[in-house]
Amino acid sequence: MSTNVKLVDKAVIARDTMVFYFKKPEGFNYRAGQFADFTLINPSETDEEGNTRAFSFISAPYEEHLAVATRMRDTAFKRVLKELPNGSELKLDGPYGDFTLHKTESTPAVFLIGGIGVTPVRSMIAQATRDKSTQQITLLHSNRTAEDEPFAADFVSFAADNPNFKFVAVITDSTVEDWPGERGHIDEEMIRRYVSDLNAPIYYLSGPEGMVKAMRQLLVSLDINEDNIKTEEFAGY
Repeated sequence: MSTNVKLVDKAVIARDTMVFYFKKPEGFNYRAGQFADFTLINPSETDEEGNTRAFSFISAPYEEHLAVATRMRDTAFKRVLKELPNGSELKLDGPYGDFTLHKTESTPAVFLIGGIGVTPVRSMIAQATRDKSTQQITLLHSNRTAEDEPFAADFVSFAADNPNFKFVAVITDSTVEDWPGERGHIDEEMIRRYVSDLNAPIYYLSGPEGMVKAMRQLLVSLDINEDNIKTEEFAGY
C-alpha cells in the first residue's frame, strides 16, 4: 500500500545511528522482518541518491508505532530526515520482503548479523518474544565497538523474557578493554560455541554486503544446505 506516515519522535540510539517513530496508519499490517520505501515530501535539498530509501521496520507488528533505524551518513536524504520536526509526513510504500522468521517452531533460527543489519531482527525477536514462541533463536550481532551497537538493551530484555532466545554481542575492535562479550570476527569456532547442531537451524544473514557474503561462504564451507540460508544485504545504509 502507499500512504503518508507522520513522524512522532526520533532519537540517537548508537554512534551515528538514529531511530525514527511514525504513527501507524489505520489498517496497516506487516510481518516482522519486512521493510518499506520511505520518500521525503518536498525536501529542502536533494542529491543524486534521490529522496527515497528502503528501511526495515525495527518495530514488531504488535507495537504501537512504526519505527525504523539507520546509520546517519552525510547525504541530502539523511540530513533532511535528521532535521525533520515531529508532525512531518513521509510517503510510505510497502510492506515488502520475505526476510521473515520461518514458521516451523521446532526448527531453530540462528542470526549472524553485522551492524545496522540488525534492524529487521529486532522486529522478529520482539514479536517471537511477545508470542511466547517455543522456537530456539540465537543472535550473534557483530559491531566494531559497543558504542556502534543498536538495541543491545532490547535484546538483553528479550533474553530475560524469552528462555528460548540467546543474545551474543560481538565486537571486532581488539583495543577495547573490559568487554564481557565475544571478540573478533564471527567464525566457525564462535558459531560452534553457541550452535550445538550446525545442520539443524535456518540461518539468517544481514548486514554489509561483504559480511553477508563472508558468512554465506563460511556456512557453505561447513556443508550447510543453502536452502537453509536467508540473506538481506544493507548497501549504503
